[in-house]
Amino acid sequence: MAEEERQFLLTAAWMFMRHGQPARARTVCEALVEADPHDGVAAAALAELMLESGEAARAVEVLRMTDVPPELLHAAAFLETRALRMAGRGKEAERRWSRYIESRKGAERRWV
Repeated sequence: MAEEERQFLLTAAWMFMRHGQPARARTVCEALVEADPHDGVAAAALAELMLESGEAARAVEVLRMTDVPPELLHAAAFLETRALRMAGRGKEAERRWSRYIESRKGAERRWV
């Protein structure tokens, strides 16, 4: 898939969400992730849609199979932490967030 097509589909998914059509947005995101399982942007969008529908365990799976671009590391850490907590895996959620904080600030400067 060309980058222009990918960008168009991501924009379409965003527009569907903005206009109250999450099922259509999810269909587009699922197609993007199926076409490229390592597309971190599409995976993050799909994970958010899964969390909105209460599918926390599936959201964790999607997030863990992808390559998150550097500009989305914070969002991915937040989404995965949220999904783990929703799935009843509180300790794992705490470890995930701590690992993110330590990677950004260093263990000696940890503020959370």
